[in-house]
Amino acid sequence: MSWVFLTDTRVYKMKKPVRFAFLDFSTIARRRFFCEEEVRLNRRLAGRTYRQIVPLRRDKAGRLSLGGPGLAIDWLVEMERLPAADMLDERIRGGNAGPQALENVAAMLADFYASREPEIADGGAYLHHLHEEQRISRSVLLRSEFGLADIALPVLDAVDGLLAQSTSRIEARIARGAIIEGHGDLRPEHVCLTNPPQIIDCLEFNRSMRILDPYDEVNYLGMECDMLGALWVRPLLNRALEDRVPDRPDAGLLALYGGFRALLRARLCIVHLSEKPVRHAGRWRPLAIRYLRQAEQECLSPESRADRISKRSSGGV
Repeated sequence: MSWVFLTDTRVYKMKKPVRFAFLDFSTIARRRFFCEEEVRLNRRLAGRTYRQIVPLRRDKAGRLSLGGPGLAIDWLVEMERLPAADMLDERIRGGNAGPQALENVAAMLADFYASREPEIADGGAYLHHLHEEQRISRSVLLRSEFGLADIALPVLDAVDGLLAQSTSRIEARIARGAIIEGHGDLRPEHVCLTNPPQIIDCLEFNRSMRILDPYDEVNYLGMECDMLGALWVRPLLNRALEDRVPDRPDAGLLALYGGFRALLRARLCIVHLSEKPVRHAGRWRPLAIRYLRQAEQECLSPESRADRISKRSSGGV
């Protein structure tokens, strides 16, 4: 969806002139608008990183410049370049993502969610998103050319069952103001453990995809940390959120949230094999299978999952 250009100290992000079902960057005016939205929204959790938007200009001689003379032919987001070694996924892989740094992230997120206005009138977008994305995940993951049906079908059925059982409980959470407008794409590679932490790459192009349960979003970040081997992160995040937003969902809802997100990630991995040309062809199927296996684990209640982790770590079967 974007081209990203790096200098030693800056990052410039330019949106591609594309249009999909979930976004429209097809005109200069729309790209400028969404550049402005990207800066506005990301300043909520990464105020030091997002600087401004800048015009790409072409002068009468055809020369291009950022912010120079001539006609604005496109727009870019200008950001501070963050240290790659301090991104959460890299810190976990390097074994130096300590609890103190994550406590700062957890507190920042909890304060953020507690400050958000309830999305009661628009909260139905969240339930629609769960149903629609689950439908798309089923249609993609069961395509014969991917060869995943044997693994995917039982998990898809399990998540569909959890969603059917949970619909009325999610509607109740919407009615009592538990659904808010969040980040929309909260993953370890979007969390920088600087002081203060910077949480980047909010999903700016579709507001309805940012309307969600904060426990879903934090659980998703914790799940991705689990897959990197940092099983201690998810409980820490959840404890901080409970302190500020005490309306914690029940175990069935958390199982739905985890299973849904893992299936969505499996789908996003496997569709890379439909690209022309396919980049990193050997990567996507094994990673999709990892997410499907994670979805199986997520569909257990949090208590059952914690018990299984405990047995595994103590040498039990």
